[in-house]
Amino acid sequence: MVKEARETGKTIIAWDGYCYVHDRFRAADVQASRARHPEAVVWAHPECRLEVLDLADKVFSTGKMVKEARETLRKEIVLVTEAAIVHRMKKENPDKEFFPARETALCFNMKKITLEKVLKSLREETAVITVPPAIADRARVAIEKMIQI
Repeated sequence: MVKEARETGKTIIAWDGYCYVHDRFRAADVQASRARHPEAVVWAHPECRLEVLDLADKVFSTGKMVKEARETLRKEIVLVTEAAIVHRMKKENPDKEFFPARETALCFNMKKITLEKVLKSLREETAVITVPPAIADRARVAIEKMIQI
């Protein structure tokens, strides 16, 4: 399936899969957030359903949300993404208020990763991932392009 990105102006070829956290957001979540926080701007993650993206003021990746939070003059922001990011946003931008579109939008897989586990993995080099060279080469090109942006 090919869909045009709303913010980048680029063509995105999406795979037939989804993030369960972002897929659970509905238009009603955005509408309820706007009712609770009428002065807030709404930022949605691009993995959300189109009905959600259509109602958002901006569509940002997680990294772009973090960057934009530092730069925006808006003081109230609703985040339509994994709810735990609100804590980071508040810590890094104490002069602004951030609200999750849904408090229950938590990624249990992300919670499995801890600093202790990362440190152990780096020290012991226990996690060995083997990627076929052809796939690694294609992935490297994509990663280098992302870094350039």
